[in-house]
Amino acid sequence: GLENRLGAVINSSLVRELGPVLAATMLAGRVGGAIAAVLGTMRVTEQIEALTTMGADPIHYLVVPRFLACVLLIPALTVMADFMGIVGGYFYSVVVLGIDHAAYLQNSADHVTGFDLFSGLIKSFFFGGIIAVVSCYRGFHCEPGAEGVGQAATAAFVMSFVLILGVDLILNILLDAFYYNIWSPEQAP
Repeated sequence: GLENRLGAVINSSLVRELGPVLAATMLAGRVGGAIAAVLGTMRVTEQIEALTTMGADPIHYLVVPRFLACVLLIPALTVMADFMGIVGGYFYSVVVLGIDHAAYLQNSADHVTGFDLFSGLIKSFFFGGIIAVVSCYRGFHCEPGAEGVGQAATAAFVMSFVLILGVDLILNILLDAFYYNIWSPEQAP
């Protein structure tokens, strides 16, 4: 019964869905809000205009490093979230529910595929790009004053979160089509 499926359900859903989405939510809340606040403060205090006056491209100087940081860092954060979730699921299942640890591990190994890992990491790259673009946009286009900076940070998180959920849905559809048509056509429903 439960022993036969719990490892597969927990770990597959963590690697494909929960790990990337939760890591992206953490990044959007912590880093995305900070990016919007920093760039918003630079906009309000006219530091961005000063960069332009000095001949520096503010997009190249301020946005590109933040974009690369988000896109390249979130896969590592996703792997950490996956690992912590898998360890937590293992301990809860084995210690609290009393499921045989060998059956749990074997079932997990049998059902979590390389494609699950691939799809989780692909999603994380997209989510990192969304967070960076939205946060930089909100920071560059914030209203004047401290209140405008706060609103930009909040709006960056909310918009990033909504887009993460929407893009997750779209990527699930595309990745499922990719899996059944290209990756493993013999397993098509």
